[in-house]
Amino acid sequence: MTKVYEFLATGFEEVEALAPVDVLRRAGIDVKTVSITGERTVTGAHGVGIVADVLIEEVTDWDEATLLILPGGMPGATNLRDHEGVRSAVVAQAAAGRDVAAICAAPLVLGSVGVLEGKKATCYPGFENHLTGATYTAELVTVDGNIVTGAGPAAALPFAYTLLSRIKGEATADTIQRQMLVKDYPSA
Repeated sequence: MTKVYEFLATGFEEVEALAPVDVLRRAGIDVKTVSITGERTVTGAHGVGIVADVLIEEVTDWDEATLLILPGGMPGATNLRDHEGVRSAVVAQAAAGRDVAAICAAPLVLGSVGVLEGKKATCYPGFENHLTGATYTAELVTVDGNIVTGAGPAAALPFAYTLLSRIKGEATADTIQRQMLVKDYPSA
């Protein structure tokens, strides 16, 4: 069974957090938002409060995760980086060869725990120096093995469709893009 967890920390970038959850759930994927704050409601970088599905302390099956997602935003990304539970989950996930995805400033978490060593990655411009061990691509979305990185808010939907494609295949990703009017929409 496919299980996806997305970490939410105070100061997360709302569009980067919600776009992947929305897209993956449209495809019937079990996505759980995980608060690392000790509270169910987590406030994003622009003051939007989101009620997480679970608290990090309630998750007991990290080893069953198909994918872990880390949205960017500040100080959300540094809050994720500074949380030992997030760090250990990311390291274990990457070491097991399962997918880890981070967007915007959040690839700094991946760099800080060493999972970008020898990989290609992208991030929000200005955070390149946090991609320890990686080659910076400046792409909107970069995939290297089991690591998926995105550049920022404009990458939120392409990032989400890339994650969907990895889980359910390109045909499903194309179908969801058509349903969301991203593909094959007639021009005005």
